[in-house]
Amino acid sequence: MPRSYSKKAGEKVEKAMHERKEGELKSGRSGRKVTNPKQAIAIGLSEAREAGAKVPRKSAPSTKKSDSRKGPGNRHSR
Repeated sequence: MPRSYSKKAGEKVEKAMHERKEGELKSGRSGRKVTNPKQAIAIGLSEAREAGAKVPRKSAPSTKKSDSRKGPGNRHSR
């Protein structure tokens, strides 16, 4: 099922993509120029979230639960 973004979110992403293309989009703390389109989309969605637009939650990175018996630091005495 596709995600449903609000119109406001789409406008923010479009603005961020345009700024990236013009070379005016800067990243957060470092203030470096953004050249990656995926990063521009992420910045646009983040700005839309701050503005209160309807944007789906950020997906949490999927982490594998490792078996507790594996790994060099987990030695079991048998």
